[in-house]
Amino acid sequence: MGLKIGGQVEKVNGKELSYNDFVQRFLVENEPVVLTGLMDGWRACRDWILHDGRPNLHFFSTNFGNSKVQVAYCDTKEFTDQRRVEMTVSEFIGYWLELSSNEFNDASTHDFDGKSLLYLKDWHFVKEYPEYLAYTTPLFFLDDWLNLYLDKYHMHEDPDADKEKNEICCSDYRFVYMGAKGTWTPLHADVFRSYSWSANVCGKKKWYFLSPTQRHLVFDRNMKSSVYDISEDVSETKFPGFDKAIWLECTQEQNEIIFVPSGWYHQVHNLEDTISINHNWFNAYNLCWVWDLLLRDYDEAKEYIADIEAICDDFEALCQRNLAANTGMNFQDFFIFIVRFSFANLVLLYLLVRDNEISVGLSSQRARHIFFNLESARDIALKMHSTVLTQDGGISIDFNRNLGDSAFLELCMALGRTYQLLHKPCEISDITEALVEDLVKFDFVGPSGSHISTAEDLVSVIDYAFTKLSSVSSGKFSH
Repeated sequence: MGLKIGGQVEKVNGKELSYNDFVQRFLVENEPVVLTGLMDGWRACRDWILHDGRPNLHFFSTNFGNSKVQVAYCDTKEFTDQRRVEMTVSEFIGYWLELSSNEFNDASTHDFDGKSLLYLKDWHFVKEYPEYLAYTTPLFFLDDWLNLYLDKYHMHEDPDADKEKNEICCSDYRFVYMGAKGTWTPLHADVFRSYSWSANVCGKKKWYFLSPTQRHLVFDRNMKSSVYDISEDVSETKFPGFDKAIWLECTQEQNEIIFVPSGWYHQVHNLEDTISINHNWFNAYNLCWVWDLLLRDYDEAKEYIADIEAICDDFEALCQRNLAANTGMNFQDFFIFIVRFSFANLVLLYLLVRDNEISVGLSSQRARHIFFNLESARDIALKMHSTVLTQDGGISIDFNRNLGDSAFLELCMALGRTYQLLHKPCEISDITEALVEDLVKFDFVGPSGSHISTAEDLVSVIDYAFTKLSSVSSGKFSH
């Protein structure tokens, strides 16, 4: 392969790491880490593995065999990824068993006796089987705005999409991956430039990481296409900077979880028959990565169809549709997401200071966490405000109307439960009809909260709420 390896990914005992330490060392610093000791008691670690440590393939075909899943051909490139087909889990398991019945020892080979190695990817297992509790999300990854949101809303409503199919395919970013020894994933950075975590239920993986500061080294001169497979000979003519790249590497063992930070390019090889559980997620610490990607992808979408701008009735709308199709959301989707989470954090902040002495409530870890969330949302809104394209999105989001929406209240409660787990000493009341009335009377978001249509409106709402808190900091809330 001839890569320049600059070091190994740090390995830490998760049982000896506090949440705040994880945040400061790995979220804030945006650094990868392997965590041990966090998979004790997982049902998946019992049901999905045979006594000899191999995957219990018959368990999957017997219990989940009718599920339709995406399967990648590891020897066939299609555009920038591996070619994918849809098949049932039973069909995939049958293929795997046929392959494993032959002697196969070369993990560097993607083909065996003319049969391609197949890799089951992006199986929405949790969404399909919510009653089967395969695992518990580790504490460090609970502040997951992406999946909390998608449990209540769609990120992008596509009127032309197959609604029934979209219910599974676009509804969350919690996945199961299954592949035989030798299966692999090409070099990439994760969707939305999200964080991700990947837990090895069984098997062993080899990871190669490249820091975002060296991203340009795996792209061509025009920054349009990136290296597909770092294990092959890479063209020095097409990718002149590749030989200068310095990589981190890591061998992930069974019962270990790897945290992948935002924007890190990585390539992964299964050194043994492997099953893993994977989540993509983002929160206040990496919202800026999501917005930066949207801007970059928007510029590319616009450039790609620039030749039809003069004859297009609504060129901007077409750019936004293409952005949503290529990236998974557009500017308006992201703006609505930010507004709803800002509203939810304001609700939690109100509860926190209403139910505790102001000095205690505002100085608690949970309050600092919520303030940071709102400050991050405000920073993103300021960036969006500087983009003229986001100024008139034709939408109006009302705080009081959201308080009457059961999906929004469920989002608030889910976020509140998350912060109770992360910051246990301080309790937050349940969200009731009386609370909704209190919030309306207290006028927590001011007049701007009635109709948020622009990023500037959102900044005003957050500033108003902070000012309101400051004005009552000497005592309890009163109407």
